[in-house]
Amino acid sequence: MPDKVLIYSRLPRSMTQRFAAHFDLLDAVGKPVEEMFAADELAQVRALITAGGTPLRAADMDKLPALKAIICYGTGYDGVDLKAAAARNIVVGNSPGANASSVGDVAMMLLLATMRRLPVVDPYVRSGDWAAAKPSPLMKPPMGLAGRKVGIYGMGEIGRKIAARVAAFEAEVGYFSRTRYDDLPYRYLPSLDALAEWCSVFVIAVRAGTDTNHVVNADLLAKLGADGYVINISRGSVIDEPALVAALKSHAIAGAGLDVYETEPHAPSELTKLPNVVLTPHIGGNTQESHVAMQACVLANLTAFFAGEKLPYEVRCTS
Repeated sequence: MPDKVLIYSRLPRSMTQRFAAHFDLLDAVGKPVEEMFAADELAQVRALITAGGTPLRAADMDKLPALKAIICYGTGYDGVDLKAAAARNIVVGNSPGANASSVGDVAMMLLLATMRRLPVVDPYVRSGDWAAAKPSPLMKPPMGLAGRKVGIYGMGEIGRKIAARVAAFEAEVGYFSRTRYDDLPYRYLPSLDALAEWCSVFVIAVRAGTDTNHVVNADLLAKLGADGYVINISRGSVIDEPALVAALKSHAIAGAGLDVYETEPHAPSELTKLPNVVLTPHIGGNTQESHVAMQACVLANLTAFFAGEKLPYEVRCTS
């Protein structure tokens, strides 16, 4: 009889159908598990699959007394209480680097669309204003990317993909992360503030956590200057959203490109009204190739777990 695996987050069936060939899936469709399944069913669940950003705390784990493996679909695991999992001898796995190229592509898409004012120029053509030679103050020439200083906050797999793409556009790349990498040809800045002071395009590619919550605040945004841009493809919690809105409205910075938000799927209404913002619905890793790779990591983790082996993509609690 196949091992039972709980689908804890709300995930489209297209993302989980590969798992059904190997495991007996219990799909909670994102609802509280105790509302969807009887206690005796939940008592048989030893492993679950979750989206990394979905809150999974100690009390949630305690509803599954046999739980010993939490497998995140994707690279993120910020929703999982790692300390609570470790205290209960629950291993946590993810899909590191599986979607890095796809997220890197979206970062560049947002960067270029924001700097070259896609939300302005697209309707300028569609409305007929261009054909009518109607002047627009928003159509003044922007600064280009070549020669610009682009700072990347976080230099993991995704940060590296972004850096390579940015460098190909003839921009200068600098970064700040917890680790300085001697094998990289990019400039290392000793602090987040130093990175913001050095660059005018600030790309967020860091993992979310208590140490990164709202670190991109009003003071840091001010360091970017009136020609500065913010691009976020990591987690919305890294940015102080009210501070970002204020900076955009006052033109303390030039623009922002955002794929993530603090309370998804709700982007702040103030952001949706601004012409100097490009918004996408957390699509960074949403390509066919990324999903195939992430599903392979999930299958590898689950297969190893049920075989009594070490997870090939284990996340460790470091604090």
